[in-house]
Amino acid sequence: MAVEGSTITSRIKNLLRSPSIKLRRSKPGNRREDLSSKVTLEKVLGITVSGGRGLACDPRSGLVAYPAGCVVVLFNPRKHKQHHILNSSRKTITALAFSPDGKYLVTGESGHMPAVRVWDVAERSQVAELQEHKYGVACVAFSPSAKYIVSVGYQHDMIVNVWAWKKNIVVASNKVSSRVTAVSFSEDCSYFVTAGNRHIKFWYLDDSKTSKVNATVPLLGRSGLLGELRNNLFTDVACGRGKKADSTFCITSSGLLCEFSDRRLLDKWVELRTTVAHCISVSQDYIFCGCADGTVRLFNPSNLHFLTTLPRPHALGTDIASVTEARSTPR
Repeated sequence: MAVEGSTITSRIKNLLRSPSIKLRRSKPGNRREDLSSKVTLEKVLGITVSGGRGLACDPRSGLVAYPAGCVVVLFNPRKHKQHHILNSSRKTITALAFSPDGKYLVTGESGHMPAVRVWDVAERSQVAELQEHKYGVACVAFSPSAKYIVSVGYQHDMIVNVWAWKKNIVVASNKVSSRVTAVSFSEDCSYFVTAGNRHIKFWYLDDSKTSKVNATVPLLGRSGLLGELRNNLFTDVACGRGKKADSTFCITSSGLLCEFSDRRLLDKWVELRTTVAHCISVSQDYIFCGCADGTVRLFNPSNLHFLTTLPRPHALGTDIASVTEARSTPR
């Protein structure tokens, strides 16, 4: 028995002397610091975008931002070069948007107690953080003045917040029970619109109250009058610009382009002639509708008349120099 005991003891001593045990005993903080100084993220392959809320473009610089897990990829299409913002919480990025001047990027994330974060694009560093959601952030957007950020939680989160991000305070808040897929600010910053499942809602900001009162005030919301389209899933929304600043445009998953008046009435709609519609972008002169199979259709915002369908992108691996004419897509 004594011999067996000594044998077991010697085995335990040898095991404790093994390199794997020593590696585990080493301080994890030191190893992480050593690795971070030696390893850098060079390129991201892939994208985790579930809708238009996860894709943003700065019109001034042309920089494109999109999430890939807990990383935000900043892609320069002219130089074909990537830069990266790493979310320190390691939570998956669900939504993002540029500020109007392109200097900042706001992100939302999923997971328990998610944060809304603001990043300096040039420095790729975090400058502000808000933790007022519980289950996940579905949409984020800067106001045209960049004074406010609106964030909408997941359906079970049931919260829409207006955040004065430079002061790090929520100035207005309310509950929203529907699943929200998109948000858009009006040109004059007086209201914003959320879109989702059987849901179009106009939220009004009283700047005189939000600027003077330090406490969070109730956010005033009024539902859009959907009429016979009340059972639709509205996948994206965009407030009008220029002469159509009083109008709000949205699309349905079934392929309808709709216009709401300044009284929240569903004024008119047209068919996109597609199996599904994903996203919408509105300028003073055009409405761009992103549809199935890479199809993009253009409409006139003043009357919703169809203008054209953009040529589809070239397939991967195509020698563009050998292409003599653009690919046309039939309406």
